[in-house]
Amino acid sequence: MGHLSTHVLDTMNGCPAAGMAVRLQRIEGELAVPLKAFTLNADGRNDGGALLDAQSMAIGCYRLIFSVAPYFRARGVTLPEPAFLNHVQVDFGIADATGHYHVPLLVSPWAYSTYRGS
Repeated sequence: MGHLSTHVLDTMNGCPAAGMAVRLQRIEGELAVPLKAFTLNADGRNDGGALLDAQSMAIGCYRLIFSVAPYFRARGVTLPEPAFLNHVQVDFGIADATGHYHVPLLVSPWAYSTYRGS
């Protein structure tokens, strides 16, 4: 059964990015259709489990938007205005609706990396 998940780690502080706001969108041509907005839990994950479950998984293009600068400012980090990274946008494709797609994000105020996790 397919599903989509994410996990965010704060590499500046060496912890999960608890409290970071995240949005999930489906990309349909030039349109970005909102699917879900949530705040990461103490483990840096979505409290509700999968972002897309087996019934809602569909082949197509998607976008996760991570609110990086607001998260670090809320942690007391002084950032310039504008911040170097405000929101990190990760566009990715789902080619197999029965597959497991995990999109982790490792992030600091100045750098990020992502990959297809397991």
